[in-house]
Amino acid sequence: MREEYDFSDAQPGRLTERYKQQITIRIDRETIAWFKELSAQTGVPYQTLMNQYLTDCAKKKKTPEFV
Repeated sequence: MREEYDFSDAQPGRLTERYKQQITIRIDRETIAWFKELSAQTGVPYQTLMNQYLTDCAKKKKTPEFV
């Protein structure tokens, strides 16, 4: 491993721009609180957990249950 690395030509977010899209979304406070609790238990950031859950639902073509 090198003692120093040169990141002067690095471009922030260059790879994630291909895979993720930033959006604005309104989510109930209780839902966010639940994901933050889960985040504290697992050590995984809550936004990552939310993305993983939504990705899983999309892959399984799960439709929401409306009350």
